[in-house]
Amino acid sequence: MCGICGFLALSEQRAYADPEAAGLEAVARRMADTIAHRGPDGDGVWADEAAGIAFGHRRLAIVDLSPLGRQPMDSADGRWVIAYNGEIYNFQDLRAELEAAGHSFRGHSDTEVLLEGCAAWGVERTVRRLVGIFAFALWDRRDRVLYLVRDHLGVKPLYWARMNGTLLFGSQPKALRAHQAFAAEIDRDALSAYMRFSYVPAPHSIYRGVAKLEPGTILTIRPGREPERTVYWDAAEAARAGIADRLSLSDNEATDALEALLKDAVGRQMMADVPLGAFLSGGIDSSTVVALMQAQSDRPVRSFTIGFGEGDYDEADHARAVAAHLGTDHTELRVEPAHALDIIPKLPDWYDEPFADSSQIPTVLVSEMTRRSVTVALSGDGGDELFAGYNRYLRAPAVWRRVAPLPGALRQGAAGLIRAVKPQGWDALFGLLPAANRIRQPGDKLHKLAGVLGSGDPDALYRRLVSQWDDPDALVRGGREPRGLLWDDRVAQAIPDFVERMQYLDSVTYMPDDILAKVDRASMGVSLEARVPLLDHRVVEFAWRVPPAQKIRDGQGKWLLRQVLHRHVPRELVERPKSGFAVPIDAWLRGPLRDWAEDLLDERRLRADGFFDPAPIRARWAEHLAGTRNHQHPLWNVLMFQAWHQRWSAPTPTAAPLAASAA
Repeated sequence: MCGICGFLALSEQRAYADPEAAGLEAVARRMADTIAHRGPDGDGVWADEAAGIAFGHRRLAIVDLSPLGRQPMDSADGRWVIAYNGEIYNFQDLRAELEAAGHSFRGHSDTEVLLEGCAAWGVERTVRRLVGIFAFALWDRRDRVLYLVRDHLGVKPLYWARMNGTLLFGSQPKALRAHQAFAAEIDRDALSAYMRFSYVPAPHSIYRGVAKLEPGTILTIRPGREPERTVYWDAAEAARAGIADRLSLSDNEATDALEALLKDAVGRQMMADVPLGAFLSGGIDSSTVVALMQAQSDRPVRSFTIGFGEGDYDEADHARAVAAHLGTDHTELRVEPAHALDIIPKLPDWYDEPFADSSQIPTVLVSEMTRRSVTVALSGDGGDELFAGYNRYLRAPAVWRRVAPLPGALRQGAAGLIRAVKPQGWDALFGLLPAANRIRQPGDKLHKLAGVLGSGDPDALYRRLVSQWDDPDALVRGGREPRGLLWDDRVAQAIPDFVERMQYLDSVTYMPDDILAKVDRASMGVSLEARVPLLDHRVVEFAWRVPPAQKIRDGQGKWLLRQVLHRHVPRELVERPKSGFAVPIDAWLRGPLRDWAEDLLDERRLRADGFFDPAPIRARWAEHLAGTRNHQHPLWNVLMFQAWHQRWSAPTPTAAPLAASAA
């Protein structure tokens, strides 16, 4: 993996002219230096002064460690220049085909194969043939056309913007900020969306005028024309096609087919010229990946996990048992609260957009530990979305079946009655019951039930389940939340089944913008390449063809994926309730993080900053401190924005070197 950046002058007025440095290359180098953590093994810049274009690159050498893999790279015919971040897992197959057609290669990198493929076959045709994770910029010197491309599922990030006569792009926003054409204006509409989801949903970013290039997309910038988007792979079409063409296989046949496909995906992703390992939590997804790695390795696979002292959050024992059964070379880090707490002030440097999935903390910790031993780590991300593993896929349909038969007016009335009594009032009423009949935080649970009763349809219920603030526009001053796919009635028409619709929506929103962004920033922050074999797009297409009965069975999700795993790991080692990758933020906010949080949530500060209405934030903070309600998630959204804004409020800050700070 690497970091890429660059810019293209869109007008004769050279907005990129730098009064402190001579030439385009100096500007590109300054941009690339901000993302040095993504590529500590080398740097490169390229510029064409006449065309007003420059590329910057930071290299994390994985395949072909020689200078022949350096970037930016020119094609053999001199027409094309590329700056590329990613891995193409079928590049050897493509190389053999190009060689058979008479092409010769200077080195052995996948970069060169991608570049020469584009030169021989064209950009779109080449990209459609790739199996891998990637984001790249490609310049056509002859026609003066710039192509920006992102992989099928959005594993690798790519931001772009048009500002002050210049098109900017980069792996992270901090690279764009280093260009003097950049205007750092916070998009309050995007902030509203962030407050709902804990991340800024694509194509938006926290900055007005800056977009995330969406997965499966080619952006083409031609002289004097508006940028053109071409979708070369569409998750919605993959879902529709799979549902229309279901597999008709016995359980054993389906298990065989999935195992063969996963084995190929995992085997291809074990390709590296540097040390390689895997994250192992002991859950279904990571255990499957590690099992299939070990089945194809003639030496013990390196596996890594972290454990916490808090029992409810500790999965280290499960990971250790799986590692022992498989015979991996296992490393475990027992994390003390102080170690995890030390990470929190650094998060705005890792996540240079506001990002509030608190599992970012253990993800950073396990990435730091893993990088001390290997340069590449395989991860189990994607299994929940593809094979129906999240608890909401089981619970939401069951809840909806119970409440849907009730008349809408009755449901709304009941919700209103519940909300009429504050959570503390319900707690006091339930406190009169005998101790054996009491439940924990009844007021909190009843108010959540009121939200369910108030949902007008299953899609509204899903939105509530994935929302941290139900009405973010009332919280963000001047914000108007963009209404994306979660409000689009056409999704329900295309995917009628409620569970599959949730899977699809998670796959195109939560997965790329939360899960994959979290792993990319945490891993690349310490110069570690994370690969995700379950998100090979061939696996995704296969998963959509699997009938629901082979995903959810006997009240349990990921049924088919479990069958593959059970061939390698005994059932009793991996079958347990889903716990997630979490830390005890709720207790920390009342304890060691209280002063830090109180400073960021100070009412005078909130008013002075002018982004939020302080009243609802202060009310939730008071309830959380009192222990009457657990508001850790909505409060964490506010805290992560406040910490991010504090770090990045200067016009053009220079990022701290993450890899150095983590070493």
